[in-house]
Amino acid sequence: MGLTITEKIIKEHLTDGTAAEEIPAKGRETGLKIDQTLTQDATGTMAYLQFEAMDVSRVKTERSVAYIDHNTLQSGFENADDHRYIQSVANKYGIYFSRPGNGICHQVHLERFGKPGKTLIGSDSHTPTGGGLGMLAIGAGGLDVAVAMAGGAYYINMPQIVNIKLKGKLKSFVSAKDVILEVLRLLSVKGGVGKVMEYTGEGVKTLSVPERATITNMGAELGATSSLFPSDEITREFLKAQGREEDYIPLDADLDAIYDSVVEIDLSELEPMAACPHSPDNVKKIKDIGKIKIDQVCIGSCTNSSLADLLTVAAILKGKTVHPNVDLSIAPGSKQVYQMLAENGALADLIGAGARILESACGPCIGMGQSPKSGGVSLRTFNRNFEGRSGTKDAQVYLLSPETAAVSAINGVLTDPREYGKFPETAQPEKFLINDNMVIKPLDEKEAAKAEIQRGPNIKPFPKNSPLEDSIKAEAILKVGDNITTDHIMPAGAKILPLRSNIPAISEYCFTVCDETFPKRAKEAGGGIIIGGANYGQGSSREHAALAPLYLGIKAVVCKSFARIHKQNLINNGIIPLIFKNPEDYEKVAQGDRLILEGVKEKLQKGEEFVLKNLTTGTETALSGGFSEREKDMILAGGLLNLTRKGN
Repeated sequence: MGLTITEKIIKEHLTDGTAAEEIPAKGRETGLKIDQTLTQDATGTMAYLQFEAMDVSRVKTERSVAYIDHNTLQSGFENADDHRYIQSVANKYGIYFSRPGNGICHQVHLERFGKPGKTLIGSDSHTPTGGGLGMLAIGAGGLDVAVAMAGGAYYINMPQIVNIKLKGKLKSFVSAKDVILEVLRLLSVKGGVGKVMEYTGEGVKTLSVPERATITNMGAELGATSSLFPSDEITREFLKAQGREEDYIPLDADLDAIYDSVVEIDLSELEPMAACPHSPDNVKKIKDIGKIKIDQVCIGSCTNSSLADLLTVAAILKGKTVHPNVDLSIAPGSKQVYQMLAENGALADLIGAGARILESACGPCIGMGQSPKSGGVSLRTFNRNFEGRSGTKDAQVYLLSPETAAVSAINGVLTDPREYGKFPETAQPEKFLINDNMVIKPLDEKEAAKAEIQRGPNIKPFPKNSPLEDSIKAEAILKVGDNITTDHIMPAGAKILPLRSNIPAISEYCFTVCDETFPKRAKEAGGGIIIGGANYGQGSSREHAALAPLYLGIKAVVCKSFARIHKQNLINNGIIPLIFKNPEDYEKVAQGDRLILEGVKEKLQKGEEFVLKNLTTGTETALSGGFSEREKDMILAGGLLNLTRKGN
C-alpha cells in the first residue's frame, strides 16, 4: 500500500517507538521529531520564558527563528522591551532573529527557511503556510514550541488525511483565495479537525508556490492540523529563484496512496467569492452578495501579501484612483516583497493610486491599527473575520482575494473583479532579491555563554499551576455558545497585545468580548468551571487563552467539542478539558450553577467516565476525556512544565 505525503513525512520523523515500517493508527498519539520552529513576538516572549525554565543551553532543532511581526506598534515601552528580550534570548540560545520590518513570519519563512519534507511547528496557528512548500507545518502553543526547541517531541493524534483533488485551471480574476474559500464553504470551520488536507490532481501544476501557500495558510480556518502540496518542479523553481535550490527534494504521494476521504474541485468552475461576516466559512459568490457600499480595503497579511499578489494589485490600480469614500491600506508581506515593489516601480503605482503603504507586518489583521469606522464595511485579504477582531466590534468584515479587493477599492462598492476588463498579466521574477541583512544570526556557543538576557519591567513570570486535586468543586462561572474563538477568550488588538508578557495584566481582558464582568467575577469566586459549545477555542494558537483563565483560577472547561490547538494548550497548562458525552446535556447547566467533579484523579488515571454533578439542580451529567497516558500525566502534574521539572 502506497503512502500519502503526510505519512511519508511522519514516518521519517517518528520518535515514539513505532517501528519504522509502520504508520501509526488513526487517532493514536504520535511523537514527531521537529526540524524547525518559529515564533512571533505576540507569543514568543512567553515561549522563551518557558524555554528558559527548561534550563537547556542551546536549541536542538536544525533551524529555529524568532520573528518580530505582530507587536510592531510601539506606543509605549512594552513592545520594544519584549523585542529586546526576544533578541537577547535568540542570541544566547542559537535562534535566528528576524528584526522588525523584515516581514511576516510565514511569508519570510516560506521565502528564506522552509524546506520540503521537513517538520515545522510554530507558535502561530497559520504555520501551515509552509505546506505550500511540501512541509508538514503545524501551529502549536508556545510551550509545545519551547519543548521542541529543547529537543523534545511534538505530539499529535495521527490524523485522517483528506485528498483535495484539483482539476482544471483558474480563470482570469479567480485566485487561490477563491480555492480555499470554496474548501471552507464545502467543509466549514470544523471540517478539518483531526485532519490533514493534501492537495493533488492536475490542477496542482497550475498553481505557484505563493498560491499554494495562500491555500495552506487558510487551512487553519478549517481547524485542520496541517495542509500540504507536493514538492515538484514548481517548488524547485521557487527555491531556485530564492537562491535555495539545494533545499529542494521531490516529494509526492504514491499513486496507490489511500486517503480517508476525497473532495474534488474543478478550478475552472470557481468564481470570485468572499467570506461574509463573521466567519471564514460564511462564503458566498461576489455576484450574489451584490454591490454593497464599502468604507475600507486592507490588502496584506500572511495569506495574501506575496510579490505575485501585490504586483497584480499594482497593475489593477495603475493609473487609477482609490474611490474617495474608501480608505485603502497595503502591507507587503516581507522586506523582500517591499523592496522588489520599490525597484520595479509597482510601489509607485500603489502610492499614485492613493494607497496607504504600511510596514511589512501583521498590522490590521490582528487589530493592530486600521480599525474600520463604526459599523464600517471592510474588505480584507486576510484569513479571519471574527466579530471585533478588526478592533471595531460592529464592523462588517469580508474576506476576499487581492483582485477583488483592488477593483472594489476603485469602485467604492464590492465588485466582481471580472467587471474590470482584461486581466493585467504580470511577470514573476526568475530571481528574487536576496538580502538577509535583517536576520541576525545567533552568537556561537562560546560567546553565547557570556551573553545576558535583557528583561523589561512588563515581563512577568508565567502563572504556575498545582497538581490536580481529588475533586473540583466550583461555580459554572461562564457559559458560552458554539464556535467560541481564542479572540473571544483572549482578545488581541493594539491595547491588549503589548500585555502578552504580563499575564496578570492581560487577564483583565479575558472573555470581556462575551462578558465584561468575567475577570472580576472569576477572581471574586476564586476561579470556576467554564461551560462551552461546539468547536470551543477555534482560531489562533495563542496559549494566553489558557494562561489567562489559569491565572483567574479556572480548573476545568466542559464543552461539546474542542479545537485541537486550544485543547492541547489547556492540557499543557493543567486545565482539564472535558466533553459532554451527550451534547444535549449542555442545556442542563446554567451559568451560576454550583458544580462538582468528584474522584477526578482516580477517574483520570483509570480512564473512566467523569460525572459532573450539578448541586444547584440535582442532575448528573456524563463527561468524557479521551486522554493519552502522556496527557494524563500532564494534567495530574498541573501542566507540562511541572511534569518536565518533575522528570528532571
